[in-house]
Amino acid sequence: MRISDNFKVLNYKEAVFDLDDERGDDWLLKDLFRSKQKYVTIKQREEVDSSAQPEQQGKKELPDGLWKKCEQCNQIIYHKDLEKNLKVCPKCQYHFRIGAWERIKILVDPGSFKELFANITSCDPLNFPEYQEKISKSKKITELKEGVVTGTAKIGGVPLVLGVMDFNFIGGSMGSALGEKLVRLFEYALTHELPVVTVSAAGGARMQEGILSLMQMATTCQAVNRLAEKSILFISILTDPTTGGVFASFASQGDIIIAEPGALIGFAGARVIQQTTRQTLPPGFQRSEFLLEHGIIDLIVNRKELRNTLARLLRFHQRRKLEIS
Repeated sequence: MRISDNFKVLNYKEAVFDLDDERGDDWLLKDLFRSKQKYVTIKQREEVDSSAQPEQQGKKELPDGLWKKCEQCNQIIYHKDLEKNLKVCPKCQYHFRIGAWERIKILVDPGSFKELFANITSCDPLNFPEYQEKISKSKKITELKEGVVTGTAKIGGVPLVLGVMDFNFIGGSMGSALGEKLVRLFEYALTHELPVVTVSAAGGARMQEGILSLMQMATTCQAVNRLAEKSILFISILTDPTTGGVFASFASQGDIIIAEPGALIGFAGARVIQQTTRQTLPPGFQRSEFLLEHGIIDLIVNRKELRNTLARLLRFHQRRKLEIS
């Protein structure tokens, strides 16, 4: 049987051979293999090792922390632009949470802050499991000894005492040490007749200290009452979040209560309130805007305007005090 019986047309690299050629199969086979090109060895593409260094991949990776996503509008913000805007979203004005020292830097006159009662720190009076580990971890993260920084400062040239809480320190919870620092701050203001400004950022009383933490609600409120008896100005600033025992005590007792836009403010959580009252709660009922509308707070001030607002209030109070005296 001839090879040509098995094939009709052979098309190899655009060279067409007539398989019925009279010269026979031997010629066809020789010519076919003679015209066949050499084989080309194709190497399999090497897989790129994902664990290789950026230099080996020939591609530079961006370092972490250059961009920040807004939690409200999902806008991607360059970190330097966000810092210039005092950690406020330029698109929707969402106020990011900031630490105590960062807050102090924004509020007070440069170089005027002097810390007081820095050595008062939390202990573990109830031997609560893992409480010491939480304290140590919070100290490392925040570089603070306690959840509030207290001291003297000037805002707009007016001397005052200042207490700023840090939510990153065990959720801004109020324990014995935090309450003690605030009480001593109020007593210092009473002795030196200085106005008081506090900035709250808290999740309530510190459960690891039980009844001892709840007692701080009473002691701080009593200290605020002594300020009121001497007509010493107390300005309370509420930031996101200010909840639980902190809001239910000194934070809601200010002569003037200021809040940042959109701050979560309240005593109990929305779910607890709804289950207790068995009523449908209005949207945003624990936000600054709702509380302003219902008379719980006096002002909502953007972070960029807070320092100037405090300066005007302090100067006004200072002038009125001089006129009365």
